[in-house]
Amino acid sequence: MSAPSHYERLGLPNSASAEDLRQAFRLLSKRYHPDTTSLPLGEAEAAFQALQHAYGVLSDPEQRQRYDALLLVDQGRLLSRPPQRVVLREPELRRPLSGGEWLALLLLALAAVFALVLGVGLAWLRGVDLIQWPSWWLETP
Repeated sequence: MSAPSHYERLGLPNSASAEDLRQAFRLLSKRYHPDTTSLPLGEAEAAFQALQHAYGVLSDPEQRQRYDALLLVDQGRLLSRPPQRVVLREPELRRPLSGGEWLALLLLALAAVFALVLGVGLAWLRGVDLIQWPSWWLETP
């Protein structure tokens, strides 16, 4: 089985406009970029590189014209094969946190605890009441 054409890789017909190409590339690049997908790293990199190559060829008018000419020459092969549907994996809505994200959350929690301890400790050393009632609360008619 041969590799899918650039149009099939982007899930578009041969008559797609430049705007259609751009939108399809943006959608698929979000799904297959190694930093944003749940696919294994090697598979994601290969899919993303193939997607970039397909968009690079089809977004340049001269390269697209040459590519379309090659497709016409190879039309017998394309017509004998049923059209392939592009099956896209939906990315997971939530991904596990990375090590750096866990570290950032830990540092944020430690900074919050340190600020709380520092504030309460300084107030206690100065002899300030930790709870002060509002002035209007103490007034009696």
